[in-house]
Amino acid sequence: MKRLLTPVAICVAATMLTACQVKNDSTTASSVTADAVVVHYADIAEAIYSDSLTTAKTLRATIATFLADPTEANLQAARTSWIAARVPYQQSEVYRFGNAIVDDWEGKVNAWPLDEGLIDYVSTSSYGTESDLNSLYAANVVASKQLHIGGEMIDTTDITPDLLANTLQEADGVEANVASGYHAIEFLLWGQDLHGTNPGAGERPATDYDLDNCTNGNCDRRGDYLIAATNLMISDLEEMANNWKEGGAARVALLDQTTDEGLATILTGMGSLAYGELGGERTKLGLMLHDPEEEHDCFSDNTHWSHYYDAKGIKNVYLGEYKRVDGSWVKGPSLSKLIAQENIELDANMKLKLNSTEAAAQAMVDAAKEGQTFDVLIAMNNTQGNQLVQTFVDSLVDETRVTEEIIHQLDIQGIALEGSDSLDNPSSVFE
Repeated sequence: MKRLLTPVAICVAATMLTACQVKNDSTTASSVTADAVVVHYADIAEAIYSDSLTTAKTLRATIATFLADPTEANLQAARTSWIAARVPYQQSEVYRFGNAIVDDWEGKVNAWPLDEGLIDYVSTSSYGTESDLNSLYAANVVASKQLHIGGEMIDTTDITPDLLANTLQEADGVEANVASGYHAIEFLLWGQDLHGTNPGAGERPATDYDLDNCTNGNCDRRGDYLIAATNLMISDLEEMANNWKEGGAARVALLDQTTDEGLATILTGMGSLAYGELGGERTKLGLMLHDPEEEHDCFSDNTHWSHYYDAKGIKNVYLGEYKRVDGSWVKGPSLSKLIAQENIELDANMKLKLNSTEAAAQAMVDAAKEGQTFDVLIAMNNTQGNQLVQTFVDSLVDETRVTEEIIHQLDIQGIALEGSDSLDNPSSVFE
């Protein structure tokens, strides 16, 4: 099995320099190679993580404006920036599962669900005050200048990125102790969604950050936490954006594999995200339990868009294209064209399934525009809403089955796609 060519090697082999210069805009040759497909897959990753970093920096700027002048209008602007920052990031999740460096890192920025009582005040009538599984369930870092963690008294006077990353994140080995990332910031901007499966997101007031007219106490520390979490997320995104640049750790690890291993990385990410993660853990499980706590963006009620862009990321990778936040496109050698060269019917079927998934995701987006966000759709006795969600799950399962056919077509060995009890063993969910 041959080793993958690096982008430099591909350019040296090209007969004209311009062929390398336009590799992200079009496929000039009549056919593509597996090597070129894998290299372009890395190029898309570089663009996506770069956009994720850019939008996170915009979010930081709007948060700074809000904290300087904590009005409802400025809070809404920060929330809008958070939602915009999710657009490129969610399209990156297809790079999980196959790329170990991404999977090991992902929990820093997108871990969920979280026990939000670790971070700030909560409604005890809905949240409770303690958990048998988590001693820090209602620790409230914002209101506490010291905490008992792992039998040790920890000074939390200064809320810094280092405190969040190295002391609080997964404190006591509990995964639900999520102190950083998109969802920690989401909670700080929206607060708890106390509407259950009825319409409505979190309703945190801007005055929670108003030093002169403070509500719910500790407005200065709450602002410190929001700044620290945002700065930490930006540094984490900088790390991953650099990992996909020329010479970066993720790109090197990918291109140092054999061609078949590179294709396996792509297909593992596609199938595992579609089936076990998005179809199962993030969608089917919440539908089975009719539980809004299983909603991915549960404070903002932005889950419909997160699911849409997760699915979009899979389609991007298969088609070898990505629309950047500035409106430009990254296009190049695609898995789609590679498959079409061997089995045009299989390629057409995969495109059909991807389009069906996108249509099902769009139906949830359209429902949200009418007030039926994901938590409303999964409510018990919402028959039509439940069916919209189930159609999305079914489309992801169908898409995964064709991904498995592609794996067989390419004769790629050793791929194990992520599963989910909600799809593979539904009865166990209720045990």
